[in-house]
Amino acid sequence: MTDNLTVSVLGTGIMGAPMARNLVRAGHGVRVWNRTRDKAEPLAADGAYVAGTPAEAVEGADVVLTMLYDGPAALDVMRQAAGALRPGTAWVQSTTAGVEAIGELADFAREHRLVFYDAPVLGTRRPAEAGQLTVLAAGPAEGRETVAPVFEAVGARTVWTGEDGAAGSATRLKLVANSWVLAATSATGEVLALAQALGVDPQSFFDAIAGGPLDMGYLRAKAGLILGDQLTPASFAVSTAVKDARLIVAAGERHGVRLDLAAASAERLARAAAQGHADEDMAAAYFASFDEQPPGKPLD
Repeated sequence: MTDNLTVSVLGTGIMGAPMARNLVRAGHGVRVWNRTRDKAEPLAADGAYVAGTPAEAVEGADVVLTMLYDGPAALDVMRQAAGALRPGTAWVQSTTAGVEAIGELADFAREHRLVFYDAPVLGTRRPAEAGQLTVLAAGPAEGRETVAPVFEAVGARTVWTGEDGAAGSATRLKLVANSWVLAATSATGEVLALAQALGVDPQSFFDAIAGGPLDMGYLRAKAGLILGDQLTPASFAVSTAVKDARLIVAAGERHGVRLDLAAASAERLARAAAQGHADEDMAAAYFASFDEQPPGKPLD
């Protein structure tokens, strides 16, 4: 098989659009669809074909890549595309869907004789734009040569977690990684909120931990978004982070683990969304520390 594939990308939001763009740049034929067509239209200028329906998007595809909101959304869109899916087509399922939903998606793939790859990614907007995502993938070894060019176009490396995509080993690893991301994000917001409340310049905190084991690039990056009032465009939106936090809590409950930090993060993020920050970067969970809008930025 040639390395130049026809790839259908279903979902062209914060992550899907740059992934599609990088697939075009890698020389693949790319067909895209998004529920809100306006979010897909700019990709036409990059050389992608913008389809009006999921079924139209997957016509003739060697690989279908889904990057949608959640598992039910991915299943709904694939059902809409079902009539045009060719048996043997590889399905790269990159939506953060949760443990339970992966089984349902794999069942759909089996019913329609698709080759299923559980393949969520680590990274946000900028790594996606640069083609520097980490792809976490599980799926049959036979057939990986078909999806490898897709992973190479969107990511810097691929971490294979197993040969059975239906088992969801890649999704499980993604949830573990995201639990750390969400905890660190919530802690960053609380540090800045407490500093403001106590009249402490956040820079004195950063200076105190500089170069030591408590220092962390992620802390500084997310704090910078808050301090610099740069929460839009979002690298990872509050609304999506709420969904992921709830998936993590549910996965823990399903396996007898109580995840107090993840549950608290879900509550904080949901509160920030209700305050009007749903479409901002998830660092906007900072605002959940206040019953009312804080009186200016943390440095004020």
